[in-house]
Amino acid sequence: MVLKAEKKPAEEEPAAEKTTAGKKPKAEKYLPAGKSKEGGGKGKKKAKKSVETYKIYIFKVLKQVHPDIGISSKTMSIMNSFIDDIFEKLAAEATKLARYNKKPTITSREIQTSVRLVLPEELAKHAVSEGTKAITKFTAS
Repeated sequence: MVLKAEKKPAEEEPAAEKTTAGKKPKAEKYLPAGKSKEGGGKGKKKAKKSVETYKIYIFKVLKQVHPDIGISSKTMSIMNSFIDDIFEKLAAEATKLARYNKKPTITSREIQTSVRLVLPEELAKHAVSEGTKAITKFTAS
C-alpha cells in the first residue's frame, strides 16, 4: 500500500505569483563587532585566521640539541603533525582514565598514566621523569 503526499495550497501556487508585498524583508545576519558586509574598504585587508602550531617549540628544542642544524618547512610540518597526533592520543587516554575513575578533571596523574600506557617503555620513563621535573619546577615558582 503506497501513500501519496497531498500538496499544500502554498505549494500549488506558481512561483511567479508569489510576492513579497506586505511582508517584512528577511532580517540580515548579525556580524561580529567591527565587521561590515561590504569588503571594499580602502586599505583594509581581511585578517588571517590564526592557526596554533608547535613550530616555535620544535625549533627551540632543535637549537638546544643541535644549534648548528636547521629544519625544512616540510620537515617542520611533519613534526607538527606528529606532535598533534601524540597529543590527541594522550588526551584521549587521559579522558578515558578520568571517566573510568568518575573524575571530572584531568590531572597530572591521568597524564602520567596515559604516557605510561601510550608510549613505549623506555620513552615513557624519560617522558615521566621530564614531566615530573617540569611539575616540580612549576609548583616551586
